[in-house]
Amino acid sequence: MLHRFSVTVAAATIVLLLAGSLVTSTGSGLAVPDWPTSYGWNMFTFPPSKWVGGILYEHGHRLIASAVGLLTIVLSVWIWRADARRWMTRLGVTALVAVVLQGILGGITVLFFLPTPISTAHAALAEIFFCMTVAIALFTSPGWLRSDGVVDDSRLRRLSTATAAAIYVQILVGALMRHTGAGLAIPDFPLMFGRVLPDHWNAAIAVHLAHRIGALIVVAAIAATSGHVWYHHRARQLTRPAALLVLLVIVQVTLGALTVLTRREVWVNSLHLVCGALVLATSLVLALRSWRVRFASDTAAAISGTGHRDGLVRLEPDASAPAASLPTRAGA
Repeated sequence: MLHRFSVTVAAATIVLLLAGSLVTSTGSGLAVPDWPTSYGWNMFTFPPSKWVGGILYEHGHRLIASAVGLLTIVLSVWIWRADARRWMTRLGVTALVAVVLQGILGGITVLFFLPTPISTAHAALAEIFFCMTVAIALFTSPGWLRSDGVVDDSRLRRLSTATAAAIYVQILVGALMRHTGAGLAIPDFPLMFGRVLPDHWNAAIAVHLAHRIGALIVVAAIAATSGHVWYHHRARQLTRPAALLVLLVIVQVTLGALTVLTRREVWVNSLHLVCGALVLATSLVLALRSWRVRFASDTAAAISGTGHRDGLVRLEPDASAPAASLPTRAGA
């Protein structure tokens, strides 16, 4: 049940990312100019009849964010009660702190009229929080607890970790591009002002070009990582995310090109952000699975109910689900 709930939280976070991207894509960041109230109303009592135009996007974003925050509180407490791994408890608390900080950053963004550094930090933390929810879902999954498909491949660990890091940096550059209005600083694709390289420069063009170069680096990194997996490994726990990563990056590059060619059409632009987050999450799953061998002793202790908090007992697995179970606090 904990795993299913953590998957639900991760899925809700994807919806939140889409809602946030629609706010930016429609220029609705200041459609509701006050915070934490909405035009003086309590956020949760603001009349739906007033949800028109950009207000719908911004206020909807706030409500979805509140729901994700509530889900994260439940998830953090559930982990503390049901999972004996101390690092998992810390991860749950960290996710809770992150979602609170994310809400505060969102409020500051409104109160200070969308300053670029705060808006970019808001976007950056959103991706980190999403990765935390994905990691929690992975760490509570039956396959992780059973140690399915564990490999000890130091090269894969280096490649997958570097790929995930490169994708995150690329997302940061993309966030800077969105929040500085540089999305169409280079208005054509695949050429740049009809040339291989721009014939003139300013800050916006430099940011946009950095994002395109970053895309090439990410594609190369994903090709290297996925190629290594397919050549050296057969475990589905590795080959599936590797295949999904290639598919997603193809979609992502296509959406990036269409964002320029459609002059930043709202849904294309927003889906480009969401797909980027899915690329990052998939690369994270692959990287974490490559590091799974380093978690083996800790998870074994968790499953046996030893080596962790006092008063923890092992829950017997459901007969219909033979997966390994997590220990919980005595009397829970």
